[in-house]
Amino acid sequence: MQRAVLHVVADPGDDAALAKSPIRVVLADDHEFVLHSLRLLLDAEADFEVVAESRDFDAVVDHVRANHPHVLVLDVNMPGGAILASIRALCREASDTAVVVTTMIDDPRFAREVIAAGASGYVLKDDADRDLVEAIRRAARGESFVAAPVVSALKAYHRERDPLSTRELDVLRLIALGHTNPEIARLLQISVRTVETHRAHMHRKLGLGTRAGLVRYALRRGLLATVAPADGLA
Repeated sequence: MQRAVLHVVADPGDDAALAKSPIRVVLADDHEFVLHSLRLLLDAEADFEVVAESRDFDAVVDHVRANHPHVLVLDVNMPGGAILASIRALCREASDTAVVVTTMIDDPRFAREVIAAGASGYVLKDDADRDLVEAIRRAARGESFVAAPVVSALKAYHRERDPLSTRELDVLRLIALGHTNPEIARLLQISVRTVETHRAHMHRKLGLGTRAGLVRYALRRGLLATVAPADGLA
């Protein structure tokens, strides 16, 4: 079963529940110094509880099974198997645990594959002291986070390759955020019929028959990561 990464709009009740108890985190990195640094970073946050650490991928799986963390922070270079397959397997087995990856790889194509595999967050290690805390909090709320430099690269990449128009991307982002056709029409100051036309064009251009397919495409496209709707990712 695909993870909650698709639920990009958080339930207010979830925030209240998280406020009453700490966000439980498992840390995984095969470098002892990095692991120690991440632990110090998270220990400084009153609403976090690091429940386990691991430098070995097999042990990571055991820690997730034993501790049921809200978030797993996973180094993409952990030895022990293909990272994308590992993320998919973890998300299937531990559907209540969000995965935030840490990496030195700023390639937008790889980031897109990681998110498509089920990860909720993509954090560059060089910016972990700035971004990791926010990425974990978002992941615990069922939201996504992608590092700003990667989002910028994704925008540039898709401007060259995306079949959708700027207005279709605006409509797609609002669809993925859970808005109805009348709400989209009001927000974009267009008619409901025009929204319906844009949706039909998107389904045809992308070969996607369902709203869920559009939402997954929006996540891979980077339309919902790190910035608010008003900031305009398209």
